[in-house]
Amino acid sequence: RMPVKLVTSHRHVLFLIVFGFHLSSGVVHGAVVLITELCERNSETLERFRKTVPDLVQIMKGLVISGYSPDHDVAGISDPFLQVRILRLLRILGRNNEAASDAMNDLLAQVATNTDSTKTVGNAVLYETVLTVLDIKSESGLRVLAVNILGRFLLNNDRNIRYIAMTSLQKIVGTDHNAVQRHRGTIVDCLKDQDASVKRRALELSLALVSASNIRSMMKELLSFLSSCPPELRSQTASGIFNAAERYAPSQRWHIDTILHVLTTAGGDVRDETVPNLIQLITNTSELHCYTVHKLYRALLSDISQQPLVQVACWCIGEYGDLLLTGECQETEPVQVTEDYVLDVLETVLQSHMSSPSTRGFALTATMKLSTRITENVDRIRSIVSIYGSCIDVELQQRAVEYNALFKKYDHMRAAVLERMPVIEKNSQGHTNGETIKESQTVKVKPGEPQQPANQVQANAAFYTVFSIVATVTVYEKDGVTVTLSCEKQSDSGLTVTLTASNSTESDIRGFTLQAAVPKSVQLHMKAPSGDSLPARGTAKLVFTFADMSEVYETKVSPVTS
Repeated sequence: RMPVKLVTSHRHVLFLIVFGFHLSSGVVHGAVVLITELCERNSETLERFRKTVPDLVQIMKGLVISGYSPDHDVAGISDPFLQVRILRLLRILGRNNEAASDAMNDLLAQVATNTDSTKTVGNAVLYETVLTVLDIKSESGLRVLAVNILGRFLLNNDRNIRYIAMTSLQKIVGTDHNAVQRHRGTIVDCLKDQDASVKRRALELSLALVSASNIRSMMKELLSFLSSCPPELRSQTASGIFNAAERYAPSQRWHIDTILHVLTTAGGDVRDETVPNLIQLITNTSELHCYTVHKLYRALLSDISQQPLVQVACWCIGEYGDLLLTGECQETEPVQVTEDYVLDVLETVLQSHMSSPSTRGFALTATMKLSTRITENVDRIRSIVSIYGSCIDVELQQRAVEYNALFKKYDHMRAAVLERMPVIEKNSQGHTNGETIKESQTVKVKPGEPQQPANQVQANAAFYTVFSIVATVTVYEKDGVTVTLSCEKQSDSGLTVTLTASNSTESDIRGFTLQAAVPKSVQLHMKAPSGDSLPARGTAKLVFTFADMSEVYETKVSPVTS
């Protein structure tokens, strides 16, 4: 309890105690503990004691190579308590100091190779040696030796030893990834451990070991673990699988299959953002739309209890229901699907007590979207939608009423409103008028060859009542297409927005259309665009006007002219 400076002033006494070999082991042990505390608390003292590293190494070597001593021997290890204390002191003295580390490297290698690991006391000395090796500036070969010791700990019958090995490996997997990777098989086997703490550590370490080279084999193990893991680990496992798949997926199809497998196995334990993330992935993989919608349809037939899976399946059926009905998918087993079968599945989802309000919303929207993708059951769809116009769920009721209005009052717009969603891209944060808004780039342009069918280029724009925007802003620039918006205030409640699209590629882009969505307080008047083609190395203009009308409660959108 004496002040540090007072004790430090008597450091010469400590030297005599520690290196006075005639003194008892207990006295030396106490002095080492005191020096350790002094070095941890005072940087000046730490520097002064660093020059004693060679002497500490000699004392430690004497303990390692000494024969049997009945006074200090424990299970064949000479004075393990003093060994552990000296190793801890060496770790403090060698930390961030290359010279001190070099002086103790040979000793640490000797302790690591000559200490008996079949006894608990020997494992205690080995563990302290590993911690010292990993904390100082040790040689790479010595670090590999330390990791191998931890790997042997994983095979120990003592669960406590396995747990501390997992904890230590988790700390160094970022810096010694390849060395830890050699023990991947043993780590994965620990996922089957009966101890919950060991199982959790094994999961964390297994996820940290996933890389591009082992993604397929590791994912098989993790998916197998997901199917049988305790409920408290399912969410962590699912999130880890999603993150690994997003980083290292060898193909888009593999990525989609992996996520669908997780949703089928543990859909109720995934995070909320899983559904929109998977929808975005599916949307961006146009070549797999047919394959994905067939696979999700079969998943719905077998189980509708996993809500995230049902939501994604309903969304895909609504968007790509025509691909489901054609039966021309060559990447999956052929399935005989009729319009009635598809509507039966969606009605089952709508009527199921397992379906959440959000899931019913997905199913109702999918049913409505199918009205433009099928030909013989439009009346049945109209009947289904009308039923939910008096639903007790307000959100579902509002959707049904709006969809009924599309059938009755705005039937001429139904095909345009319910057409396929454009490619979805991740939102980016923007700032306007001191407020943060989300600006979503939703245009996907692929320049087509002149002799091929026209490509459909779509843009969804959400305009808010903001009149102090800059005069001209570029909202999209990709694949040779640049889209700019220029705004001009006409009155206190009116704003003219001009969209200019230019094509710098060598090919004409045909079928260019524009979609605009506004809040209910805004009335939109869209003028006919100047054309529907973007000539190569040329420009085309689309002009529309909307005004802020606070008394308007129904959005009126004029049809898009192509």
